This record gives sequence, structure tokens and C-alpha cells, in this order.
Amino acid sequence: MNTWGERFKVSIFGESHGKAIGAVLDGVPSGTELDEEYIKMRMDRRRPGKNLMSTTRVEGDRVKIVSGFVNGKTTGTPMCGIIENRDMRSKDYQGELMRPGHADYTAYVKYGESRDFRGGGHFSGRITAPLVFAGAVAEQVLKKYSVTIGTHIYRVGDVYDTPFDSVSTDINALNDLEKMDFPVICAEAGEKMREEIDRSRLSADSVGGILECAICGMPAGVGSPFFGSVESRLSSMMFSIPAVKGIEFGRGFGFAGMYGSEANDEFYIENGQVKTRTNNNAGINGGITNGMPIIFRIAVKPTASIGQTQNSIDIERMENTEIKIHGRHDPCIVHRAASVVSAAAAITVLDMILGEA
Repeated sequence: MNTWGERFKVSIFGESHGKAIGAVLDGVPSGTELDEEYIKMRMDRRRPGKNLMSTTRVEGDRVKIVSGFVNGKTTGTPMCGIIENRDMRSKDYQGELMRPGHADYTAYVKYGESRDFRGGGHFSGRITAPLVFAGAVAEQVLKKYSVTIGTHIYRVGDVYDTPFDSVSTDINALNDLEKMDFPVICAEAGEKMREEIDRSRLSADSVGGILECAICGMPAGVGSPFFGSVESRLSSMMFSIPAVKGIEFGRGFGFAGMYGSEANDEFYIENGQVKTRTNNNAGINGGITNGMPIIFRIAVKPTASIGQTQNSIDIERMENTEIKIHGRHDPCIVHRAASVVSAAAAITVLDMILGEA
């Protein structure tokens, strides 16, 4: 399925080497003023071809809004945004050779010879561009709810950034991160991360990492127990991003080594507001927000396309073979994925908030 959401629904379409990709947004509140320059800025952060840390494929990624938007405001009817593909090299792809780490084989099993294998087709990370467009719209709607979202690169290879302060997350710092092409809290860590990415590029390899996202300003009481939990909804959306292989909220897997006396977040009242002294549970209890910042981390695997020779199969001949992937690919996608994570979080949060209305 390519549609997600209950009140704010997002449908994505297109292929990496097709004529265009895009999204249809249903449930955008009418009368919302949208800053198209803001949408452009968000798209530019994810856009490929800007430096050696990214694929050399050059795409403008300008969104053409063709419905649901008149005179600077949303109409309340479905909004469709289209992004043209311009810089494709389909000759770099061979449909019979299954690329390790990609969806080539599973797509062949599910869709057969009719699948579009060029650049990964609909499975390509290129399809996250429409998600960023949808997120840029959602972020502007969320302003009326005073919700702020920010994501930084927490890890690349074995290099770590400074983590968020989960109790007193700085909203201004989140806004600053969202303006950076390489969002990190510690500049020195950022330089070391860039060096790690460059080493993988020069070795015809790739490297993975972790992104940390903070959502501030969420009121208490949003979400539902069990299947409608905040964790369930965010996880569902995050795992729709290609290359995401893990997620943890708050202390996450660290809870396994803690005692209850350490893990529990004790409550207190300050100026008539309920708060917790720690935020190990990421602002969520029983699947429902408690008013503290929502903090989560996602693991992003190394880019599957690398320049080294690998073992594979020829699906047409049903023979073992070797493959050396050609084309233009990112040595690391973590820094470009940061904007996608923030967008995906905005989509999810808006859907949950509208569901409480």
C-alpha cells in the first residue's frame, strides 16, 4: 500500500527513472497559509548532487503543486505535488542481475518481469522526496499547535555526536539543526563524520549511521494504547523510509540493563505543569504522550549500492554470477535522510493531533 494516515493521508507515487514522482495529501486543513519558499528549502536539504558525500545525480526537486492550493492557502481538498525526474541514466541497470541489499529479487518475485528495475524503481530512496514535500506541508500546519521537530546525525560509522538533552530540549537548537545540510550538535564530531564518509567513498564502499529526532511541544494525552500507540504510529512511518532497519524510543534497548528504580521517570509539578525529572520513556507512557519531548533514534543501513565486486545471481539464467554496480550512489545517506525523518515525524504527529480533534 502506498497510502498512510487516518486524518492526514499521504499517498506517494512514481519511480526513480520515471517521468515524475509525487504525493497526494488528503486532509490538509483548509485556509492554511503555505510558504512555498519553506517547501523549497526543505526539498533542497534532501536534494542530491550537492557534494561528494551524495550521489552525483543532479535533480532540482522543485515541487509543482497542481491542486488543493490557491492564492497561497490550502483549499481543504486533496493537494497534489509533482516532482519531475530529469537526470536519469537507465543504461546503468541490468534487470537480470539481482543487486545485493536491494529489493531487486523481492520485487521480481512479487511483480515479475513487469517491474521497473531502473534505479530501484518505486523502491528507490528517491521516493522519499515526496515524503519531504508532505512533511513540509505538515510542519507548517503544526505551527498552530506549537510543535517543533528537529533531527541530527547521532552516529556515522564509529563517530558519535552529542545526544539531545531529553528533558530540556532546546527548541531554538532544533530549528537551527533543520537549516543545516549536515545537521550535528558538535562541529568537531561533524568533521570526523565527513572524514568517515569520504573514506568509505574512496574505498568504493558505504557507511551507515543513526539519526536522533526530537518532537517538542506535544500536549499530554495524544495517542492510544496498544495498536494506536505513539510508538506504533511513528515506527510504522519510519520503517517506510528505505534503509531504516531499527528504532528505539528514549533509553530503548538500554532499558534491558536498567533497574526499575533507574528507568522510571518521576513526576513533579512546576508552575502548575506536570513534568518528569528524567525522560527515559521518551515522553510516552502507555502509548500516550505525557507532555515531555518525544525522543527517538533510527538506524540507517549503509547504502546498498557499492562499487566493489559482489556475488549475486542472474535471475533469467538461474545462475550464480558476480556483479559490480555502476551508476551514481551515495557513500552515506544518513545526512540526506535527516530531513526525511523530520518530515515523516511531522506527517505522523499531524495525523495524530487531527485525530484528537
